[in-house]
Amino acid sequence: MFSVKKNVLQTVALLKEYGIKDIVVSPGSRNAPFLQTFSQDPSFRCHVVVDERNAAFYALGIIQSTKRPVAVCCTSGTALLNFAPAVAEAYYQQLPLVVVSADRSHEWIGQMDGQTLPQSGAFGTMVKKSVNLPEINSQQDEWFCNRLVNEALISCTAGEAGPVHINVPISEPLFEYSIKELPTVRRINYSLPIKRADVQLFAKKWQSLPKRMIIVGQSFKDTALVNVLEKLAQHTDCIILTEYLSNCVSPLFISNFDAWLYALSEEEKNNFSPDLVITLGGHIVSKRLKQFLRSDRPQEHWLLTKSNEVIDLFQSLTELVETDDVRFLEDLLSAISSEEDKVYQSLWKDATETIEEPSSDIPFSDIQAVGAFLNLLPEGAVLHLANSSSVRNVQLYNQKLSWNIYCNRGTNGIESSLPSAIGFASVYKGITYLLIGDLSFFYGLNSLWNIGDIKNLRILLINNGGGGIFHLLPGLSNAPSLTKYVAATHDCHAKEWIAAAQMRYLSAYDRSELDDALNVFMDETVDESIVLEVITDMEISKQVFKDYYHQLKK
Repeated sequence: MFSVKKNVLQTVALLKEYGIKDIVVSPGSRNAPFLQTFSQDPSFRCHVVVDERNAAFYALGIIQSTKRPVAVCCTSGTALLNFAPAVAEAYYQQLPLVVVSADRSHEWIGQMDGQTLPQSGAFGTMVKKSVNLPEINSQQDEWFCNRLVNEALISCTAGEAGPVHINVPISEPLFEYSIKELPTVRRINYSLPIKRADVQLFAKKWQSLPKRMIIVGQSFKDTALVNVLEKLAQHTDCIILTEYLSNCVSPLFISNFDAWLYALSEEEKNNFSPDLVITLGGHIVSKRLKQFLRSDRPQEHWLLTKSNEVIDLFQSLTELVETDDVRFLEDLLSAISSEEDKVYQSLWKDATETIEEPSSDIPFSDIQAVGAFLNLLPEGAVLHLANSSSVRNVQLYNQKLSWNIYCNRGTNGIESSLPSAIGFASVYKGITYLLIGDLSFFYGLNSLWNIGDIKNLRILLINNGGGGIFHLLPGLSNAPSLTKYVAATHDCHAKEWIAAAQMRYLSAYDRSELDDALNVFMDETVDESIVLEVITDMEISKQVFKDYYHQLKK
């Protein structure tokens, strides 16, 4: 039986009509009508996560895995505000998260009634659409409620995807469950506009600007995109820059550019600076690339996007192209001439080919542990990366074509990595790997509560006793506040917490122990989730990292 609350029924029925299957729910009484209705319909797969902050990040992990919208549902009051970090991440990572919040009746807001605060519009500009539903007492109310939910669900995936908020006031009584079927509801179908840019103008500009650079930001794996970029690299004088998060790998692309830019002298910069930059995808990790292009700005910067939002990352944006990336590049390729001489491409290729991975015989450290792990990571692996050092250290090593890389890079928060990886693993059939540092791991520790029956999660925890990345920032190394206040040095280890979560625990204090532990950690026949904690020395790891970059300039 379903709840008798008509605005609840309307919302749930429309979520079903829009094909939303995964619902992450946090317990409560005000949202009990939703919990009853979701749980009694076999079309939905409900995931129970008590902590709302982790629940919302758990939902992002499911979105990353399924590539479909996911709803997250909470009770009234501060429960909703705990969704805020994940809502911000979804907004800037362009993930279709549907927030459904139960609320008190409007007349009791601000009247010292329990668990009550102004919920409508709580996320401000961090959502694409926010609607406050009426309680349904007439046909007019029903039409209005239906229209608002349709507006929110259309906005969630139209253009660039993003989060939406549906706030649902529910008056008492809350626990009447006597409805046998969901109502038949009106779904308003939305057809995406077919926008095809006139590439002739762009083709003329392309031909007139000999030094061309295409940068792929954070993206899901897209074979069609890789194919058209490879054709551009083969037939024209351009370079394609990608990072791990681009999920765009080819021998024709350049992925070690960050290390090369470190070694690039001021005298050489002008030779390598592009005339034209084309960007697509999401966030770019490399700060050096941003600084390089801001200091020596290209004549033209074209941003390929599905929205009309101006993002002038390099302070040189000249063309905002609202289009499909692949279609635009295919049309451009057809409109430009092939080129035999690839002067600019050869310049970059010859230079970056001199950059080598860190040697396997470096001292036991953060980057040695990362290299040993990546060397064993199988084809087709799913790898989640935490922010700060984790997402940067992998960039020192070559990426395999078939890996699938995920990272919550929308807002770069350290609180999101663990719960999102757990959410991903909950709906993914293969093994989900997570590379994470100690501060991020311990920050999200409560999410281990949600492991449950998940047996396919492997967490490589690099524990150097604090925020290692802060020890590498120029100007901080001699600050008295660094160790205690900025880097939050600690002596915590994960063993007892992992035991409480009923996961298998492994540890390594040197390379020999690491190799032995990795044999178990990487064994896909082991039917249990595993945490491998690698304990490294902060100072040694810092010096190894600095030595690697120092030798690049020799």
